[in-house]
Parts: sequence; structure tokens; C-alpha cells
Amino acid sequence: MIRRYSTRREAVSASLLNNKLKNAKNYDRIAGYFSSSILEVAGETLEQIEGKVRVVCNSGLHIKDVETARLAQSAIRREWCEFKPEELPDASNRFKKLYELLSTGKMEVRVIPDEKFGLIHGKAGIITLDGGTKTTFLGSANETYSAWKLNYELVWEDDSEDAVEWVQEEFDALWNDPSAVPLSEFIIEDIKRISEREIIDTVDEWKVNPNPASTAVESPVIRGEFGLWEHQKYFVDLAFRDHQRSHGARYILADQVGLGKTIQLAMSAQLMALYGEKPILVIVPKTLLWQWQDELSTLLNIPSAVWNGKEWIDENGFNYPNRGLEDIKKCPRKIGIVSQGLIVSKSPIIEHLLSKEYECVIVDEAHRARRKNLGESKENQSPDPNNLYDFLLSMSTKTKSMLLATATPIQLYPIELWDLMNILSQKNESVLGNRYSLWRKREQIPRSLKLITGEETMDFFNPENWEWLRNPFPPSHEDEMTFGMIRRKLGIKDDQFVINTNILDFSKPDQAKIGRILDNNFYQRYNPYIRHVVRRERGYLENNINPETGEPYLQKIEVELHGETDEDALVLSSYLKQAYMFAEEFCNLLGKRNKSSGFLKTLLLKRIGSSVVAGLNTGRKMLNEWNTSFAEWADEEDDVYDEGDIKNLTPEEEELLVKYVKALETNEATDPKFEKVVQLLTEWKWLEKGCIIFSQYFDTARWVAQKLSEKFPGESVGLYAGGDKSGIFVDGSFTKKEKEELKSLVKQRQLRLLIGTDSASEGLNLQTLGTLINLDLPWNPTRLEQRKGRIQRIGQVNDIVHVFNLRYKDSVEDRVHSLLSERFKNIHGVFGQLPDVLEDVWVDIAQNDIEKAKQRINEVPQKHPFENRYNNSVGKIDWESCSKVLDRKEMRKYFEQGW
Repeated sequence: MIRRYSTRREAVSASLLNNKLKNAKNYDRIAGYFSSSILEVAGETLEQIEGKVRVVCNSGLHIKDVETARLAQSAIRREWCEFKPEELPDASNRFKKLYELLSTGKMEVRVIPDEKFGLIHGKAGIITLDGGTKTTFLGSANETYSAWKLNYELVWEDDSEDAVEWVQEEFDALWNDPSAVPLSEFIIEDIKRISEREIIDTVDEWKVNPNPASTAVESPVIRGEFGLWEHQKYFVDLAFRDHQRSHGARYILADQVGLGKTIQLAMSAQLMALYGEKPILVIVPKTLLWQWQDELSTLLNIPSAVWNGKEWIDENGFNYPNRGLEDIKKCPRKIGIVSQGLIVSKSPIIEHLLSKEYECVIVDEAHRARRKNLGESKENQSPDPNNLYDFLLSMSTKTKSMLLATATPIQLYPIELWDLMNILSQKNESVLGNRYSLWRKREQIPRSLKLITGEETMDFFNPENWEWLRNPFPPSHEDEMTFGMIRRKLGIKDDQFVINTNILDFSKPDQAKIGRILDNNFYQRYNPYIRHVVRRERGYLENNINPETGEPYLQKIEVELHGETDEDALVLSSYLKQAYMFAEEFCNLLGKRNKSSGFLKTLLLKRIGSSVVAGLNTGRKMLNEWNTSFAEWADEEDDVYDEGDIKNLTPEEEELLVKYVKALETNEATDPKFEKVVQLLTEWKWLEKGCIIFSQYFDTARWVAQKLSEKFPGESVGLYAGGDKSGIFVDGSFTKKEKEELKSLVKQRQLRLLIGTDSASEGLNLQTLGTLINLDLPWNPTRLEQRKGRIQRIGQVNDIVHVFNLRYKDSVEDRVHSLLSERFKNIHGVFGQLPDVLEDVWVDIAQNDIEKAKQRINEVPQKHPFENRYNNSVGKIDWESCSKVLDRKEMRKYFEQGW
């Protein structure tokens, strides 16, 4: 029998839904969108149903999101959080019943990507009544409060066998479709959290019980991105706990590339700023200034200001007029971000920065703070600090906490690690003890490093052991039965780190306990270095199971590297090969009359090694514009003008350069790099997987982007570059776009081909792209790791990512590759990424100084110079279930306060 319902005539929710569902046995429902359809379905009548309630509904998921269970759960989580269910009116009350239904299994929900069947406009339900009979209804009403009680809706009920069978068949087809995925456990638990949610109204109220979870649980990085991994939460929790102590947090964060150092530092800064009253200073390379500001804003919703060299600029792009350099002391935000370059150049701002006291100072890429006098025979010398090192020694005395970040705390020599520890230790005995500590004494530094690596051992009965142990003395929590016992006996508090008692003044049993500390590998397990250097390795996190979840600590992303064999090097045509020879001769001539500038001497080889277009553009510029200062036309994407400048060509140099340009101009062959890129995108099907293509140079990147857009009609090709040069090519035509729009299009899978330059790519997250092509190999090898880190990162949707390195046969890149290939794996295993100093190897080889290049390579240590203990310290830290939340508006207002 057919019954017709109109919300204009009656309360359909009462006359149909509640009447039929009361004491019903089962209820199957085809609903609309996932985010809204499950929120208000939990009425009292549903609780009275004897069996199950099953709801199948739409989702904005991409079809690729549900190819694996892991991806599906991650995608559903993101969509749920983007809906912001915690902001719904009366969310707490309505979610309590919903949680009960979902957690007991009485209600099950499955979602289907829009792409599979399109939008589910057809709404229907099948109710198995108390007596076992069934009825079905169809209509416009969705499973929401507004649909049943507020909107104008039409619904038809039909209890005929044919109608019930027809609707049941439709429901079963959707419910059992392979793309239909169940609601994630995270959402069910989040519904519980929201049902218990309480707001902490003020920062002062939060300080009474300063729980990191209260500030983090509803931050964009957890709600809008991929959440936080356990190793990230561990460091934030560690740093914040130390900051609450009198000595503050003093750490070197040395995680491998791609493990999310920036967000760990940013969240630590957030908590420290909230807990204390003083400002936060962040010192980063110039290329990372805006990335830091962007991540603070987008991932934590925290405002900040960047000093651009002249004035402060806040997160909205507002400039604060400058009345003098002393204005750097008047940052308009709680967190100020300053370029390392200003420190290196000894800008007058230094004295103004040092005139203030800080809650925390953060230094990114901290390995740039180095001594000048490095070398095997120089370890006993006092450090001759570079400008950054010298500044940080002073700044360390002006801040409670200090965090130094670098993936390569050691470039070549273990003493570089001591230098970073030395920075942390200024006026802080928790790091290396007091000024009498053996860990500080210049003549003992080489020995201390050998003790912790096991290269040197000390006789168990040597009384000098006590000197190494007592200053600094480890905190109680490292071993309550030994360190804790000794502290309690001597009345030494945990914020005191020097014991002045002689070993002979201890009782024999206590001396025996101290002996057991030494016998328990004190130098390897409890030395100051591993206490203050936090280094987690991707391999450990990917291959070890978190017992709390049964899953690895980090999603494993394997990298399959291509282009590494001799056969993979691209053969140059005769004209291109001739041009390359002219470039080498030209650079050698420059080298003979300019001994200082390796950059100038190798410039042409770097550019032609990138692409024929870049090489030709550079050759023409050199011929036409050489008499102007070189710095005026150096490529802003990569090169930095350095020691020398050559304003006039000799006749011999000019003749070679003319030959070089003519050879490239008369060449009609297609650049073999472009041909290889097309092959990878088509025959290897990398376009289907999504691809990022990197070049050091904008002219190479733009040329490849335009050519690919012509090669693939209708395909959008993104160009992601510095300044305002980003945009999209379609069929060869360019439209300017903001970088944020490009990132959004990639994230939404509407852009699957992106060409990027190095300076613009730092901080770029490309988890939806599965392949990467390096058009050129940067002479700074760290750049290769940074490029790979764009796709081999937390949240990557593929289990395997593919990387292809392009190089011309017999080029400088090819020769360096051959020389380094045997060492790459060893070097990478020691450092997590290649040390920056290997950039000089390229210059040596470009100048045919092979022996010097080999010497540099051999200086890179084969053995890890310090033991890390933080790999296996990662445990479960539950922030996601926290129901007490610091008011976001109040928190933002707090960070809008100036210095």
C-alpha cells in the first residue's frame, strides 16, 4: 500500500519515521552526505530498535582515497574534521547518543566516494517492523533534523513486496560496493570527545594545568591535515616538560628529513609562549622565513611576524612602519621570525635582538653555526666561531629555552656536534655541566667524543670516571634506583646538575651503586650528548610496531630510485657535446684568472647541466651583459653572488663563449632531458601517478612546463616558483596563479603535473603525487634530499614513490655521480641526509681536480659519531581524546600581543 507524506501537511518525522521505527527490528538507510547525514540521526526511537541500523551515504572522497583501507580511513578523517562538527550547536548532547549507537555496533555507517555513483540524490529507507514485515520509503528527506522537521519534503511509503525488494537491492548494491568504506575508529572516538567537550576560557586558566593536548587537539594540523605522529608528540611533550623546569629546554632536534621538524618546533614554541610571558624568536635561513610563518598560521592558527630586513610583516601581509632598526625590538606578534642572513652579515639589528630576554629561541638549519678552524689536527684549539655561532653563544644567555634544528648536526667532524652543545650550554649547567666540567674542557673534547662512541674506554677503577659522571649529573628520571637514590641522599634537586661530593665520601654500598652506573655503559647510555640530541630515523619508525596501535610508528614510504646506471645517462648529440666542451674550456679559463669564486668559474657548466635552454640563456647573457655587475643578473632561484666578480671577458674567453652559443643555436635536436621526461610520463605512466619535476633554475622550469602543456593538450601543468612567477600552463598558454592555489589543486588531485624550483619548493607538501623527476642534480646534495622530502613525507598516499635523476653523459654531474655512487649509501646512513660540504666536490670535479674531490669524500666519517636513544623512546601520547580545549579565539588573541 502506498502512503504519501508532505511536511506541509504533517510532522513526517512523527507520523512516519518515529512511528515505524519504534520497536522495529532493523533499519537500512540510503542517505546523502556523510558529514551531515549521521549527525542528527540518533533519535530515541533508534535506541529501541532490536537489531542494527545501517546507513550508507555520500562522501567527497576521491576514488583513489579508498584504494586501501589506510588511505580510506585517513581520507574520511580529513573530511570529518573539515566539517568542524565540534562547532555545531548543542553538539555535546546530540553526540552522546550517537556515540553510544556507533560504539556498541548498533549503528554502522559506510561512505562511498562521489565519483563512484555520483551524488546520492535518491534517498530511501527499509524498515523491518516489529512483526517481521517490511516497509520502504523514498523521498527528498535526508537523515537530518532539518530534513525531517524544518524543510519542505515529500516522502512516499510503499510496503509492497516489489517495492521493498527493489529498494533493498539498491541498498545492498551500495552497501557492498568495494568502494564503500566503514567509518573510522577516529571518528567514533572523536564523537565521544565532542560529547564531553569543555572550553577553557582563558590562557591564565590553562596555565593552572598546562596540558599540551588542550591546545593541540583542535588545531588545524590535527583536524585539517594528517594528524600528528607519536615521535612528533614525544618531542613536543619532552621540550615543554623541560621548559616548565627552572633550567628550560635545551635540545638539538636532528630528525631525518621528512619527519616534520618544523611542526615539532612550532608546537613547542606555542606551548612555551602560552606558559611564559616573554617573546619567542625564530631564526631561520632566508628561504624558510615565509614557510615558517605559513605553517604557524595554517597548521596551528597562530599569528606571527617576519622581519624582512627593514620592518615587521604580520601573517596578513600588513607592514609595520619602521622608525629605525631598534623597531626590531617591537615585534607586533608574540612570535618573531628573523633571517639567519642578517646575523651572518653582522647587521646592526644584532645588538637590539641581544638586548631582550626570550622565552625560547629556535634556530632552524643550525649546522650553519660552525667554527672556522675545522680539521683533524685542530680539535684541541679554541673554536674560531663564524658570525652565526658567535651570535648564538650570546643569545643562549638571553633565553630560558633553546631549540636547534638540523638533520646534519655533524657535517664532517664530530666536534661540530660539541659546538652545537656548547651553544646550548651557555649559562645552563644542565647541558655540559659547569665551567669546570670535563665535558667542557677544550683539551678533553676529542676524548669525550671517543668515550661516547666507544673508540676509547677507561679502566673501571679509574677515579676520573666520577669526574665525568658528577658534572653534569643525570636527572632522577633516567634511573630512579641509581641517579634518583644518589640525589635523594645528597639532597640534590632535579634542577641541580653538579655534585661536589668526593667519591671517597660515599659509603661502600653507594660507591658500588655508582660503579654499577659505570658498568651499565654510562658513556654510551647516559652521556650529555644523547640527553640533548633528539634524533629519530625513518627506518626505525617505519619498521617498528607501536604496541598501542599494532601499526608502525610511521607509515612506511619506500623510494624506488631510477636513473642510477651508466646506461641511464643521457647521450648528447654532437652539437650539444661540442657546446659542453666549449663550456668546460671557458670555465677553466675563468678559473685561471679568478682563484676565489668557485661559483663564477662553474656557472656555465651548472646551467647547461640543467637544460639546453638554461645553458643558451646564460651564454647569451654573458656575451651581452658581462660588463654589468654579475650580481645584477644572477638567477634568483638558486645562485647567490659570492666572493668575486668578473666584469670583462678576455678575447680568448669571448671567442670560446661565441662558439658555445653558436653551437647551441644551430642545434635542432630536442633536448634529451625533455624526451626522457615525456617517456616517463607516458610509457612509465608517471602522469597517472602524479609527478613533481624539479629544476634549480626558473628558465629550465618554465620551458619544461610550457613544452609539456603543448605536448599534452588540455592537461594543466603547474609552475611553482619564487616571487610572483607561479601559475598554470594549458596548451602553451600561461595564467598566473598564487602558490597557495597550486598547492590546493594538487591536494584536491585537480593538478597532477607540477614543475618546481628549489627555493619555492621548501615547505611544499605533495602527498598526492607519487613520482619525482630531477631535471638537474643540485651541486648542494642536501637539495636532493629536500626535493625527495616533498613526496616522501608524512601523509603520502602511496606506499612506494619513484624518483628519476636525469644527467647528461660525461657531464660534471655524471662524473660526480660516478665518484660518489659507492659512498652515497654509507653517507646517507650516517647522517640521514648528505652533508652540505659535499657541494665543494662538484666544484673540484668541474675544475678537473679529481684528487681533491676524493680527499673531501674520504673525510666524511663512515661511523655514526654519537649514539641516539630517542628512536626507542617513542610511545603513545594521547592528545586526540582530550575534551578540555583552550578557546581558540583567546589563544589567537594572546599571540597577537607584541613584544
